[in-house]
Amino acid sequence: MTVTISFDPADLDIELIHAFLSGAYWSVGIPRDTVERAIRGSLCVGAYAPDEDGKPEQVGFARLISDKATFAYLADVFVLPAHRGKGVARQMIEGLHAHPELQGLRRWALFTKDMQPVYASLGWEQYPYPERLMVRDDPDIYSR
Repeated sequence: MTVTISFDPADLDIELIHAFLSGAYWSVGIPRDTVERAIRGSLCVGAYAPDEDGKPEQVGFARLISDKATFAYLADVFVLPAHRGKGVARQMIEGLHAHPELQGLRRWALFTKDMQPVYASLGWEQYPYPERLMVRDDPDIYSR
């Protein structure tokens, strides 16, 4: 399935993004204002497919936090269930990989519970030195 990829923040369906993320395993209960702040501070990509009337509707989303010089963190990647398995996530990630502001980065990172094969097929690999990686994690922050 070919979708249209856009990096224009004006194209994003914030309602759809918040609805999805507030139920996603990594961000259950995330407040809308937190989603809006995260989007404003990130380079976001949306994937759009024509609806029944031919108008583009958002079917995927990914967010990248980066200094645009050395490091990028990929977060909040999703594709709506009806559009999964059609290469939509691949097109969004390839679009980010090719983005002119992201060339020459030394390191990209992400966390994923179950999509390792998708990322591996795009050149991502497990971090070879997990003993060097540390996090400060508060997984219940949105439920308190």
